[in-house]
Amino acid sequence: MSADWPRPILAALQPSYLPWLGAFEQLARSDIFVVYDDVQYDRDGWRNRNRIKTAQGVQWLTVPVLTKGLFGQKIRDVLIDNRKPWPRKHLETLRQAYAKAPFLDPVMAELLPVLGQEWKSLSDLNTTLFLRLARLMGVERTIRHAGELSLPEDKNDRLIELCQKLGAKTYYSGQAAKDYLAEERFAQAGIAVRWQEFQPPTYPQLHGEFVSHLSVVDWLFNCPDRLSFLS
Repeated sequence: MSADWPRPILAALQPSYLPWLGAFEQLARSDIFVVYDDVQYDRDGWRNRNRIKTAQGVQWLTVPVLTKGLFGQKIRDVLIDNRKPWPRKHLETLRQAYAKAPFLDPVMAELLPVLGQEWKSLSDLNTTLFLRLARLMGVERTIRHAGELSLPEDKNDRLIELCQKLGAKTYYSGQAAKDYLAEERFAQAGIAVRWQEFQPPTYPQLHGEFVSHLSVVDWLFNCPDRLSFLS
């Protein structure tokens, strides 16, 4: 798939809480991965929540954040509301939901040190969890944060400049960007655009009929070959 793409390949994703398997597919296909944390926080998106599968059905895990009076804040500025004991609740829910999963212990061993400490920044929490689970899969890449770079406001200009500053020849984009991404502008800048067409595989799950597009932890708890989703 990515073997014939001009390299280096860059992917940029907003940091999400325990994201779906597709985020790790973008990481694995890229040479340079950018934590895209300097854009506006979307309150109803995936930044602070994701879904797992329990005996009672699909359930959300949500990190409480402070948003009152903070409309328009960037992801990197979003603070976690630690007045609520959400980490303990998440860990208990995961342990109960996946008690019979074949890989409960190794995955919990990665989550416990992270969720066992107090976090202020949602972006820092999400990025730490993402990279820790990626290492568990055996995937490590050069990681940069968009907030470290001075980028223009226009959506296309900032991505083109991001690729230029980091020396990327291909931008590997998720499907959501098709609403605004102008491929001809990238081509004029000498940057190829490749679109993610990833469909998560069906795999053994607990609790009945298969449910797709869950948090990556569902895959990790259940699957022995952690990189087989790339085949």
